[in-house]
Amino acid sequence: MQCPCGSSISFQQCCLLLINQDNNAQSPEQLMRSRYSAYATEAADYIYQTYAQASRALQTIADISAWAKETKWLKLTIHAASDHTKHNNQTAVSDGNKEHNLPTVCFSAYYQHQGEYFLMKETSRFVVEKGQWRYLEGEVSNNEALIAPKRNQACFCDSNKKFKQCCGR
Repeated sequence: MQCPCGSSISFQQCCLLLINQDNNAQSPEQLMRSRYSAYATEAADYIYQTYAQASRALQTIADISAWAKETKWLKLTIHAASDHTKHNNQTAVSDGNKEHNLPTVCFSAYYQHQGEYFLMKETSRFVVEKGQWRYLEGEVSNNEALIAPKRNQACFCDSNKKFKQCCGR
């Protein structure tokens, strides 16, 4: 199975290694891709564990799990990602409530929820806690309902299949 994050490698060789905690994310983009794959595969524990401590207090595994089960994730597109690694993260500075120069990942995700299709665009911010990348917060700049393609049109997930044979099933 190809990885839900959209990489060209298998799920077992990509995000599953992070979700199973066999490897650690080496960049904000890699963490964001693994979180997307975790939503797609309903790995709520991993999603919860990859929140920054300040954000984790606002979440529950039950809520994350319910959202993941109700939502079918169809496609991820990365638009931009900060060039940060854990070793060059000195530019991420916190002064209480404000975060400056935090690494970001800007992405779009197509998903289906309660029979409707949506496109969400978000810019996510990340921090390093105890040597691990963590998702701090995201700013959703767009979350719009989409008109589904007609049955014989190409699917918007870029599978090269007709909609009726892909996400429209």
